[in-house]
Amino acid sequence: MSQREEQSRILEALTTAVLVVDDRLRVRHINHAAETLFRVSSRQVLDQPLVQALRGAGLLDELVTASLRTGGAYTERERRLPVRDDHPVTVDCTITPLAPERVLVEIAEVDRHARISREQHLLSQNRAVQELIRGLAHEIKNPLGGLRGAAQLLESELPEGGEYREYTQVVIREADRLQQLVDTLLGPNAPLRQEWVNIHEVLERVRALVEAEEADGQYGRVPVWIHRDYDPSIPEVRAEHNHLVQAALNLVRNACQAAGPGGNVTLRTRVQRQFTIADRPHRLVARIDVIDDGPGIAPEQQEQIFYPMVTSRVEGTGLGLPVAQSLVSRLGGLIECLSEPGATVFTIWLPMETEHA
Repeated sequence: MSQREEQSRILEALTTAVLVVDDRLRVRHINHAAETLFRVSSRQVLDQPLVQALRGAGLLDELVTASLRTGGAYTERERRLPVRDDHPVTVDCTITPLAPERVLVEIAEVDRHARISREQHLLSQNRAVQELIRGLAHEIKNPLGGLRGAAQLLESELPEGGEYREYTQVVIREADRLQQLVDTLLGPNAPLRQEWVNIHEVLERVRALVEAEEADGQYGRVPVWIHRDYDPSIPEVRAEHNHLVQAALNLVRNACQAAGPGGNVTLRTRVQRQFTIADRPHRLVARIDVIDDGPGIAPEQQEQIFYPMVTSRVEGTGLGLPVAQSLVSRLGGLIECLSEPGATVFTIWLPMETEHA
């Protein structure tokens, strides 16, 4: 292997986006990480003017021009590059002169490191919550069963139609309700039965269920408008169909309740390349966004929303999000949230396989 080939392989293996720009401000080299960041291919951008080839490259153009003029190196930290439709990316950018008449551009995503740290926190939080719940559930279930059994025995000793039977029925009903609540908190314990699932079929089913609930007036007399922004090229993913339906349903229900009568909810699907979920890199992941234009989630609540019993609604149980997170994590995925007034986005990340088994 020649030295040039070895250098090229090293550049392609880097997770930092790297560009080489000449003195005419044309792109002469772009590595795989930069293609992923700017969502372009090398064939599209090579020998093209920097500002035309890459979206949001105005800042890079200024820094490269300054470096070519002065011969100095420049570093800009935590700058926002509008390289994507959904949100800008925060990056650290370093410009280094090369000879002859070349400039090396290195772009490191700050968001990526912050996101990985946030993912680790979410997964650790989810594991801790599950362990706590399982411990509490076992402490609750045994006496709860004994309580229900005692109420049934007492009821059998009471005369038919007696006034005290009403009280034993209250005990039995409440014991059953608490048992159901504990089972919901524990989540499914059966082994996963994964199959090839079309995520758009899942979302259409969820949309139909929510619109049926809406027809019953659950979200107000004025309808919540559900919009679809699908990428039809996304292939099927390996998942437990019912788990994915339940997780998406919990998110869409919450979004409709947050948007309120006359509000808007958008279901959006995209493919993300070279993405990491909990320190595990994936070449392709499916991204499902559930977006509402409601008032947003208070900043002090955003770190707690995946804990059980955390809810801002009087009638809410606070179980929808932790259950959804648990279901998605069993599929090797993760749910994240970004919220500000008028735009709350819950994102399901799911690993993808490119070929059917």
